[in-house]
Amino acid sequence: MSATMHHIDIPCALRRLPLFSEVSEAEIDMLAAATHERLLLRGETLFQQGDTPKGFYYVIRGQIKLAFSSRQGNEKIVEVLGPSQSFGEAVLFMDRNYPVFAEALADTQLLLIDRGVVFQLIEDDPAFARSLLAGMAIRLHGMVRDVEAYSLRSGAQRVISYLFSLSDRLPCERASEAQLTVQLPTTKHVLASRLNLVPETLSRIFHELSEEGLISVQGRQITLQDPIALRDFDR
Repeated sequence: MSATMHHIDIPCALRRLPLFSEVSEAEIDMLAAATHERLLLRGETLFQQGDTPKGFYYVIRGQIKLAFSSRQGNEKIVEVLGPSQSFGEAVLFMDRNYPVFAEALADTQLLLIDRGVVFQLIEDDPAFARSLLAGMAIRLHGMVRDVEAYSLRSGAQRVISYLFSLSDRLPCERASEAQLTVQLPTTKHVLASRLNLVPETLSRIFHELSEEGLISVQGRQITLQDPIALRDFDR
């Protein structure tokens, strides 16, 4: 089965990238001229662990997982990225090869922003460099929060926090007890790795929360039956 390459207005797409929110029209044109479209089928590899970066990527449609393999052959998913998310920026400045591999979890269309033009703009425009650093700092803080969650929270607490992150309502909000329905953006197997759980543990947690009447599970659709009680669940 083949995927379809939809037409992309590259300058328009780049303006939506937070890293480029303050970039001038002339700089957007420079970036667009050095940006290439890529189309991956589900299961196709974008780059391998150890490859040399050619630039960084911006997801237009689909889903990409970043993961690495241990010496024992086990796979650990570091991040799952969807539309309007970028990745690979930090590796450009480390003068090192990719520490992870990237694989499409669905038919995926993305943009590759060439490293040459990025380096040129960094040298020419300090504001561009600051914007890029801010974006990477946000990504780093997210990774630190993940490490903290893995270290200090139980598996159930990690799952609950993730479910709330998929909704517009924060878990600390008490204004309403109305049910929430969220859609898992990826398979439960991938989600388990993302939350540093084995699939059997994730299934057990979903079953336990369902038995408590806190959630109901229908495929990838999860209904938070009692958001307030779910927030306070601590086992």
